[in-house]
Amino acid sequence: MRKNFLCLMLLFVTLVSACATSPTGRRQLMLVSEQQAITASREAYLETMAPLKKDGKLNTDPRLNQRVEKITGRLVAQAVKMRPDSANWEWSVGVIDDPEMVNAWCMAGGRMAIYTGLISKVDPTDDELAQVMGHEIAHALANHTAEKMSVAMATQMGVLAVGVSSDRPALAMSTAAVAATLAIGLPNSRTAETEADQIGIELAARAGYDPTAAASLWQKMAAVGGSRTPEFLSTHPAPENRMQRLNELAPKMMAYYQAPGERPIYPLHEALSAGAP
Repeated sequence: MRKNFLCLMLLFVTLVSACATSPTGRRQLMLVSEQQAITASREAYLETMAPLKKDGKLNTDPRLNQRVEKITGRLVAQAVKMRPDSANWEWSVGVIDDPEMVNAWCMAGGRMAIYTGLISKVDPTDDELAQVMGHEIAHALANHTAEKMSVAMATQMGVLAVGVSSDRPALAMSTAAVAATLAIGLPNSRTAETEADQIGIELAARAGYDPTAAASLWQKMAAVGGSRTPEFLSTHPAPENRMQRLNELAPKMMAYYQAPGERPIYPLHEALSAGAP
């Protein structure tokens, strides 16, 4: 019992001391540094994209690629203004040719992808497409990759801390999972999504895209797929009050959207060459 208690106390001290603050002021668990998350994401990105390129699964339609790159470049320009240190990231976006996949993502370090299935099935306007990519960029700006990696690590630490002194492995694992969750006060996926919604709609508005499109985008997302949930909704849960919240945010973003002046386009890396050896 004493050994078990000491292990849990060590776990608790480690978790409490490994906190950071997100761009919205939310406390985050950070056992993994952002740079570690960027390095891990770099490897994952290359492992994901290289086979797709080899198999001819990266979109070659110049009009679609240009559309996605222009919208994303305008968003990234605002992201870099919001977080100047992200100018050092290898921002890139690839369009993956998969007509059935309704999804998009942005890894730590600014490597992004969107699937042709989202374009064809959702049929977003430019304003709505900007909301998709702005939301994904927001996940990177808010360091959600490192946060999720840290949560996974914390759970593993809890299993180890309790398991080393237990002769009942199944019970030890269950107890550790509960202990880790209580210790870190883990924000659920809805919290992270709310944060990405808030940051993403502002990025899009600052980039010159209508903030009212955020709610219409999610209406379209909800209508896609019939009985089969699109991948985007399985990884980006949409609570019933999401559109209401976005409709409430939209008027607050109008000043950014209506501000005069040209919106700069940030120069993006080529999709597969970003971070390549």
